[in-house]
Amino acid sequence: MHYDAYIVRDENICGGEPVVKGTRVTVRTILSSLAEGASIQEILDDFPTLTEQAVRAVIAFAATSAEEDLPLPSIPHIA
Repeated sequence: MHYDAYIVRDENICGGEPVVKGTRVTVRTILSSLAEGASIQEILDDFPTLTEQAVRAVIAFAATSAEEDLPLPSIPHIA
């Protein structure tokens, strides 16, 4: 999924934290809700300005960010 169409960062909105485009709902808020066990439907109920695609874009954004932060596996030593 291409999350670029759903997530923006603007220093004038929520202090520059990534948010869902057209809202003030931060990526961090959505991820925290998911981590606490909320379903996508519960998040949509709590934040009616969101769409299911936007929540899925946040998940894709987090997955990509986590992948970029993972350390490279060490190269095996060959004797």
